[in-house]
Amino acid sequence: MGPRGLPLLLLLGCGASVSAQAGATPAVTTERFNYTEAASATLGPSPQPRPPGTSRPPGLSSGPRPTPVTDVAALCVCDLSPAQCDVNCCCDPDCSSVDFSVFSTCSVPVVTGDSQFCSQKAAIYSLNFTADPPQRIFKLVDRINPSIFCIRNTNYKPALSFINPEVPDENNFDKLMKTSDGFTLNAESDVSFPTKLDALPTAKYEYGARLQTSDSFLRFPSPLTSSLCTDENPAAFLVNQAVKCTREINLEECEKIEALSMAYYSGPEILRVPNSRTKVPITVKSVIIQSLNKTLTRLENTTILQPALINTGPVTLCSNVVLEVKYGLTYTDAGDVTKADLSFLLGTVSSVVVPLQQKFAIHFIQQNTKPVPLSGNPGYVVGLPLAAGVQPQKGSGIIQTTNRYGQLTILRSTTEQDCLAIEGIRTPVLFGYNMQSGCKLRLTKALPCWLMAQKVESLLKGQRFPDHVAPFGNSRAQDALDWVPVHFITQSYNMKHSILQDSCQLPVALVIEVKWTKYGSLLNPQARVVNVTANLISSSFPEPSAGHEKLILVSTAVTFVDVSAPAEAGFRALPAINARLPFDFFFPFV
Repeated sequence: MGPRGLPLLLLLGCGASVSAQAGATPAVTTERFNYTEAASATLGPSPQPRPPGTSRPPGLSSGPRPTPVTDVAALCVCDLSPAQCDVNCCCDPDCSSVDFSVFSTCSVPVVTGDSQFCSQKAAIYSLNFTADPPQRIFKLVDRINPSIFCIRNTNYKPALSFINPEVPDENNFDKLMKTSDGFTLNAESDVSFPTKLDALPTAKYEYGARLQTSDSFLRFPSPLTSSLCTDENPAAFLVNQAVKCTREINLEECEKIEALSMAYYSGPEILRVPNSRTKVPITVKSVIIQSLNKTLTRLENTTILQPALINTGPVTLCSNVVLEVKYGLTYTDAGDVTKADLSFLLGTVSSVVVPLQQKFAIHFIQQNTKPVPLSGNPGYVVGLPLAAGVQPQKGSGIIQTTNRYGQLTILRSTTEQDCLAIEGIRTPVLFGYNMQSGCKLRLTKALPCWLMAQKVESLLKGQRFPDHVAPFGNSRAQDALDWVPVHFITQSYNMKHSILQDSCQLPVALVIEVKWTKYGSLLNPQARVVNVTANLISSSFPEPSAGHEKLILVSTAVTFVDVSAPAEAGFRALPAINARLPFDFFFPFV
C-alpha cells in the first residue's frame, strides 16, 4: 500500500518484453494502430507473439483500463462564437450540413484526450470533397499509445480529473472550519503582512528597473509632456539616455534652486543591488567651466561648487550653474552596480538667457570589458573601416576579429613590388575610399603551377576572407539576418592558353564592389551598405621555359558605388477651405 491520498498508477517498465498486437475496435469505424504492451514482469526471453483471436493470458488482466473523463466527441476547441457557426470548425455543433459544404479544411482535424493513457479516444474530422455537395466525415476511434511509458491501469479515479473545490456557504461553513487549521483576526497581532518589495525580493537589477538609492531612486530629469524638466523621472538600468530640457527659474533665487547645484546630482548613493544595504557613492570625475563667451576650462579640483549670485549693475549673473550632467555607471554581468562616475559642465547664466536649458546623459559600461569602436552610428562614416565577419553556420551569429581595421582588408603595395615578399601585409578597406594596389609575380619553371596558384589566391583574399559585411557602422554581431552577404564570383579569361599542355592558370586580380545608399531623413542621411561583390579573376599563362621567367601583375581594387535613389521632397496637400456664408449675407440685394 502506498501513502494515503496518492494515486497508484501502473507504468510499463523498461525491462519488460514487448509484443505487437492489432489495434482495438473503434466506436464508429475501424482503424488499426500498432502499440506495445508488457508481456512479462520478469527479465527473460521474449515470448512468441500471441496469435490473433486468442484470449489474453490471465496474468495481464490486472484491472480495467481508465475510462476517459473528457468526452472528445463533445469537445470542440475551435468553437469560439456562441450560437454561431465558426468557419472551418468541423466540430462546431452550431454548423449545419450546408455550412460544412463550403468549408475548405478542418482547422482542428483531431481531438484527443489524455495522451499518457495506453488507450485513448480520438475524434477525427475531415471533409469529403468528392461528394456533391461536400460533406463532413466524423470518426470516433481508439488510439493506442506506442510508448512503453504509458498508463494502462488505474485504481485512483479522482486522479483523472481536477477536484472541484467546495465553496463555503452558510450550510457547510462550520464543517469546513473543523477540517481546516483555522485562522484568527486580532488587531493586536504581531503578524506583519509583507509588502510588495518584501514579497518579491530581487537579488539583481534587471533591464529597465529603476536604480534605487538610499532614500528613493536615482532621479534623471527629462522632458515628459513638454520641454520643461521633470525631476521625478527615474533612471532605468541599462537604458542609455541623452535628453535636454528647460527650466523656468528666477535668477534672483538661483542659490536656493537644488536642480542648479552639483550636490543635487552627486549627493545620492546608489544601492549595489535592489533592497540591499551596500551603497555605491557617486564620484565626480570632471568639472568643466563654461564662460559667457563659450570658453571651456577644465578644473583640476573636483570639489562641489555652489551657485553664486553676482550683481553687476543692470545685469544679474549666477555662476557655477549646472548646464550638463553625464552619468557613467559600471555594472557586472550579475546585475550589480559597482561604480558611478559623474561629469559636470558648469556655466554662468545671465538674466537674458532665462529660461535655462540643461542636458542630461547616462550610459552603462560592463565591468572588465572594453568599448568596441564603431565605424558610424548608425551609418558609416567616410574613412572608417568596413565592419565584416564570418558566419560559421547558418543561423549563428557573426564572428569578428577584435581588430576593427583587420576585418576586411586587401594586399598592400610596397616599394619592392614583390608579391611573395609582401604576403601578410594588408591594408583595411575604408568606407568611401576607392583603392587599388598590386604587386609583381615572377613565374619560373622551378615553381609548380598549382602551388603558385594557391599562393596568389591566399595573397589576394588574405588569411580568411569574410562572407558578411555589416550594413551599418554600429550593426551588432548577433543580428546576423541584417548583415549583407558577400557574393564571391570567380571568372577566368584567356582560356585558349589552357588548351596547351604547358599553360598555367593563376588568379591575377580581386575586384571588390561595395554598393551603398543614403538611408533615413533628407536632413541627416545615413550611409548603408546594401550589396558587396568580390570578383576573383583568373588568367592562363604559358609556362616559361627553363632558365627564363615571366613577369605577372597581380592587383586588387575596391570601388564604392552610390546607388541612392533621387530624393523626392514631399509637400503637404493644400488645405481645403470649407467656408460657408450666412444665408442673409447678400440681403437685401438677393
